[in-house]
Amino acid sequence: MFNLVEFRDCLERAVSLLRTCEIRFLITGGAAAIAYGDPRTTQDIDLVIEGIAIQERLELFLAQLRQEKFLYNEQTVRTAVASRRQFQLLDTGSSLKLDLYPRELVPGALDRAVQVEIMPGLTLPVASRPDLVLSKLIWISKGSHKSRRDLRQIMLRVNTAETATIHSLAEQVGLRVLLDETLSEIDEVET
Repeated sequence: MFNLVEFRDCLERAVSLLRTCEIRFLITGGAAAIAYGDPRTTQDIDLVIEGIAIQERLELFLAQLRQEKFLYNEQTVRTAVASRRQFQLLDTGSSLKLDLYPRELVPGALDRAVQVEIMPGLTLPVASRPDLVLSKLIWISKGSHKSRRDLRQIMLRVNTAETATIHSLAEQVGLRVLLDETLSEIDEVET
């Protein structure tokens, strides 16, 4: 587990890098679930980044990245950006892993990002609750067991309008049955 100082430092450097390159981003995954009040831990930070922007500014991004304290493989980053697949950066100070996704799993999620105070004095764009639930649902459909629990925990904090949006989105992508199934499951009790 990482302490908050290391987590914040890593996140702030990554955000600064993306902002310098004018690449829109949002926080998703476990870090977003935590931002919305889910009491869980995470071993990484998942960032959705604007695919077209990183393709257009890849050389600037790589030049800036060379000045930072992250481990990465340049060819892997180039290949991932070209194929719109996830790539990783590893913070050399804390060993915290950043997963960057140069595409939106949920179309339009970057436009619907919500500013959330991640920790005192650090407000960043986070996937909206409906977009976060839908992305968790998509990961569940690909076999992610951890996303099942995350989805249920996020749903505990959604309002009526968000619930309606989530049900509508799940219906649109053909995952409404999976949503209902996941919501009916009971979380394991930790001892």
